[in-house]
Amino acid sequence: MAYSNYSNLSRAQLTFEYLHTNSTTHEFLFGALAELVDNSRDANATRIDIYTEKRPELRGGYMLSFLDDGIGMDPNEAMHVIQFGKSNKRSPESTQIGQYGNGLKSGSMRIGKDFILFTKKGNTLTCLFMSRTFHEEEGLDEVIVPLPSWDLSTKEPLTSDPEKYAIETELIFKYSPFKNEQQLMEQFNKIESSSGTLVIIYNLKLMDNREPELDVETDHQDILMAGTPVEGLKPEKRSFRAYTAVLYIDPRMRIYIQGHKVRTKRLSCCLYKPRVYKYTSTRFKTRAEQEVKKADHLAKLAEEKAREAESKQMALEARLGDDLSKDSRAILRKVQDSAMMLRRDCDMKKRILEAKQKALKEPKELSFIFGVNIGQRDLDGMFVYNCSRLIKMYEKTGPQLEGGMACGGVVGVVDVPYVILEPTHNKQDFADAKEYRHLLKSMGEYLAQYWKDSNIAQKGIVKFWDEFGYLSASWSALPSSEPRYKRRRAMEIPLTIQCDKCLKWRTLPFQMDAVDKRYPDSWVCLMNPDSSQDRCDASEQKQNLPCGVLKKDKQTADDKRKELAEKIKQQQGKLEALQKTSTVQSAADVKKLPLDVSMKPTESSSQATRSSERSITRPRSPPLPAHLKGTPPSRAASQRPTRTPVPLAPPSKVEPSRSRGAAKPVPKATSKTPPPSRSSRTPAKASLAKPAGQRKRIIDQDDSEEDEEEDEEEEEEEEEEEEEGEEEESDEEEPQTKKSKMAAAAGNRGKAIEKALPVKRGKLDEVKTQKKGVSTPIRQIPTTPTPLPKPLSMQQHGAKAKAPSEKPPQEEPEDDTKNAQKDKGLLVEVRVSKEWYTGKVIAVEANKESIRWKVKFDYVPRSTPKDRWVFKGSDDVRLMRPPSPISQTPDTQQETEKGPAPMEPDTTQPGTSREVTDSLVTMLRTMLRYFFPPAFRIPKDDVNSMTAEELVAFPLKEYFQQYESGLQSLCNSYQSRADARAKAVEEKSNSNEVKLKEADEKLQKLRTNIVALLQKVQEDIDINTDDELDAYIEDLLTKGD
Repeated sequence: MAYSNYSNLSRAQLTFEYLHTNSTTHEFLFGALAELVDNSRDANATRIDIYTEKRPELRGGYMLSFLDDGIGMDPNEAMHVIQFGKSNKRSPESTQIGQYGNGLKSGSMRIGKDFILFTKKGNTLTCLFMSRTFHEEEGLDEVIVPLPSWDLSTKEPLTSDPEKYAIETELIFKYSPFKNEQQLMEQFNKIESSSGTLVIIYNLKLMDNREPELDVETDHQDILMAGTPVEGLKPEKRSFRAYTAVLYIDPRMRIYIQGHKVRTKRLSCCLYKPRVYKYTSTRFKTRAEQEVKKADHLAKLAEEKAREAESKQMALEARLGDDLSKDSRAILRKVQDSAMMLRRDCDMKKRILEAKQKALKEPKELSFIFGVNIGQRDLDGMFVYNCSRLIKMYEKTGPQLEGGMACGGVVGVVDVPYVILEPTHNKQDFADAKEYRHLLKSMGEYLAQYWKDSNIAQKGIVKFWDEFGYLSASWSALPSSEPRYKRRRAMEIPLTIQCDKCLKWRTLPFQMDAVDKRYPDSWVCLMNPDSSQDRCDASEQKQNLPCGVLKKDKQTADDKRKELAEKIKQQQGKLEALQKTSTVQSAADVKKLPLDVSMKPTESSSQATRSSERSITRPRSPPLPAHLKGTPPSRAASQRPTRTPVPLAPPSKVEPSRSRGAAKPVPKATSKTPPPSRSSRTPAKASLAKPAGQRKRIIDQDDSEEDEEEDEEEEEEEEEEEEEGEEEESDEEEPQTKKSKMAAAAGNRGKAIEKALPVKRGKLDEVKTQKKGVSTPIRQIPTTPTPLPKPLSMQQHGAKAKAPSEKPPQEEPEDDTKNAQKDKGLLVEVRVSKEWYTGKVIAVEANKESIRWKVKFDYVPRSTPKDRWVFKGSDDVRLMRPPSPISQTPDTQQETEKGPAPMEPDTTQPGTSREVTDSLVTMLRTMLRYFFPPAFRIPKDDVNSMTAEELVAFPLKEYFQQYESGLQSLCNSYQSRADARAKAVEEKSNSNEVKLKEADEKLQKLRTNIVALLQKVQEDIDINTDDELDAYIEDLLTKGD
């Protein structure tokens, strides 16, 4: 079908509003500036100047300019700039950063509303003008871009349409800062090299305070992010000079900001004891194979299209024959051009396919480089580059996520090619988030290996940092500036500097007198003290880094078998849970449920699954008293004796507490052996042999469920799925045990904890327990007058031994380790230097003898570490208790012991609820009065008489605003006082320095006169230094005495 037939069809259009929409991808403003720097680097520029020119009449008060000496553009190439998504950089051999054809438009429109581009290449000068102001003023919807060009030598316009040229220049003169052709030519004259590009951005974006987003007044040698604090922010997030210094992994372009050269860095040369690790993954090969398949498919399609076009061309040539009419020639030329373009496209896609097939055979590996930043240790983390361009910086991974001192100060560097990861359009993230998370996880493993290889922890972390002058307890404090520490740091990291002429990197030998030396911006190889590297034609020395190897702990066959058995068990649990799940679609379905389900205590239903935890988020809080929450009492509350009407033997009046997750009653042995249950636990013998610490761990394992689930959100997807299986399994176990509970005798302290399927309700005696005020069916066990209670009779034990659900004794350590890991997330208190500090268990280590908790403190003084290892059950650690725990009164207990089993799962007594409400109202009144802002519209005394309903309607938003306003004014007054004091101290210091200088001059003059006087008295006297003069005078005085 002829192209002319499409002329009446609808076309997609690009409105000028898209210019703003497209720019919003740059949340990080320096990322927008970096897009223009990337364009200069891709154009093979050796120098770029970024500077501002004051223009008070423009919005923002200045223009921002980017001038480079790259290859420039001719008028045809400049046309591609205004085509969104058009890029000539997509080729198989390309190592350029730009790939999307969008950076100039999105970056410049993020900085300001308008930009004008001047470029020179060959014998042509081209100007490109893109202005949102022009579109707004003229009321235009389509994007119109004037693009005039001139001859370099004659300065005459290159156009076949004078009218079009006149309109383009008129628009530029009207809406740009340059009002005539002479001013335009002055901008071209700024491009001094044979080719290059100048981009000028004006009408800059402003903040809410009407100030520009880029601050060029505070530091005249830099471009700063306006409105950002000096402290608490990484320098690359505030200073564009600092950001461009690390923007490229191997800088080969001189960058000047406001006329001053940026000291670019090769990060691997700025670290202490750098080490490289080679990393490869099967994911790399899989991705490369997918790319080859995709390129092969595109090449075949292009080949088919090219053949079809060539066939059409030959058929047309044969049909036309000797017909040489104008229309025939035009049609033939059009078909020939189309066939030629398709053939060219096919050849390019074939080259891409060949390149990717060749790359598939090459080993895909990344180089992870790690080293310690001894210059400023709080600037640590991973720097991830893509095709030598910085994408992510200061990314924490591995041990750095724990917040301790392990791996603190370590910087990691990796350069990822396009074939492995592609960046997003704003070049501040990666498009494949899953692959990027996997890469970070792998870097964390290698980071831990580097920390082991560096032996810093073995020698002592604090001692290590002390050697380099980090004497303060604050991690973010700068190192000491004493000369000995400066020399120590300079000795470990040799200075690497770039030649201003040949752009090669040279490593200077260490010199004692060059520790604080400031090298000139125009440093060249000729100034190198190393004679082998003092010429620009000398080859650049490659950095020789030691290579490390990741040493993984080898799994034994038993470990693999246990891990596989555990996974099978989890999957079986999931399957059983799914089989027992029934969907409730209406209230009628609820009535059809069995009676025991409706009577089920709330403790089983209140355990939210992971999915419900995600949907109902809440802030983390310390554990509440047992009567305030719908879960069983904590260990501290539940260790009191349990009152039941069952007669107990004299030796065992105190029954140990049993949590709902561990203390499952043992059913009486029956003639029929119940079928094996997946929730069976260790046999009686193994349970009897357990030490007290292990029993405590079982008791406490459920106290940390909520906090543990919140922490698990940050783990890997695979681990989440496994843990979901565990939680679903525990949730399914609850209903079964509720139906078959039975009271154990008080002597059953070490009895095996085992679950069984429900037995008939007729054989159960209803005995009331105090657990949450719910009467629970409990099987009575007759007590005997034996002096030592036995956990099980021999017949019962024999029946247990024959049960197929019984686990072998050797699996006990595995269960203990698994239970110990459930302590993660517990809120505890740890005694440090006779003081108790609150914290949270973040790691658990278990062995046969003991269990250790790693506790991360909520708040500790600077002199105390942020975390600490403690032994579970020791005197220095205890579970966090509520501020005012309220134990059950005897009346409450008696109330619990009488009455039939409630049909509803509500277990909170009305009286207790009213008491709790009153106490909460009192607490809220106290809090409101404590933080009450002055001059609030509600009098402070009225808060005392407010009811609960009035407190609910209290204007908290206005209250907080007034409180914050008062607090802000108070802080401002303190700040102004501090500034005034600092200014006074500075003035006093300056005056003292002046006086000191005057005194030094007087002393020097006096010493000179004394030497002259002594030489007149004794001509042969020879005094050269002040020390010799002082010693001579002292000697004279001693002789005189």
